[in-house]
Amino acid sequence: MTTSHNQHHKDLVEQGYTLIDDIHTDEEAAEALRPYGELIPQYDGQLRYQVKAAPGFEHRRYSKSTNTILVHTEAPGWTPPPRYLALHCRVQATCGAGQTELADARAFLSSLDEVHAEAARKQDIEWVGHNTGGTGTGGVRAPVAEAGADEREIIRFSYNLLTAGHYDPPLDAAPDPATLPLGRLGLDLAEQAVEFFREHKTSVLIPENSILVWDNQRMLHARSEYRDVRRHLTRYWLKA
Repeated sequence: MTTSHNQHHKDLVEQGYTLIDDIHTDEEAAEALRPYGELIPQYDGQLRYQVKAAPGFEHRRYSKSTNTILVHTEAPGWTPPPRYLALHCRVQATCGAGQTELADARAFLSSLDEVHAEAARKQDIEWVGHNTGGTGTGGVRAPVAEAGADEREIIRFSYNLLTAGHYDPPLDAAPDPATLPLGRLGLDLAEQAVEFFREHKTSVLIPENSILVWDNQRMLHARSEYRDVRRHLTRYWLKA
């Protein structure tokens, strides 16, 4: 392992994310990610997913829209969720927006009062499956923070699911709280996550030809709204 790889691993352990520079092709991206785990198929069964605005998603909180995407982890309905998530920036937005935002879920859980902290660790949620292309998409019942085999908590979170009952809801979604996974308690938990993000998030405008990698079982992430539809990232999932 090179000194560079050692530093990236240290960053992942200490802060939960790292930035790898000077990556120009899909092949270089795959090689750069090799030390962090095995690439795994995503929702559509492919190893690479193109994060780029497309017609038809203008009114949804979705990766192929330009809208804000609020606090979540990737693939919470998978067992386990991907350990690492990586975004390779091919074309950066020229509008100065579209940042990837990160915050440590462990710190968020520590900030909760006793009632919400207990709910996050003890109340199961039906994390429904999402799309049908890959494996492991059938959904799972688990709390927000689940103890892993190595005693490291696996974090699952979706502001959208807790507040709208859907991973990619319309912007104007307003469901009955009684129909939501954790009801009013889940709404409160989601709003507290957004408030925690406002105060503690790290915003990263990924440079072109760089890859942002983070621990998806530890870090919450979000994305700011942007206007430049040329913005193009390639997403990877990894299992450790």
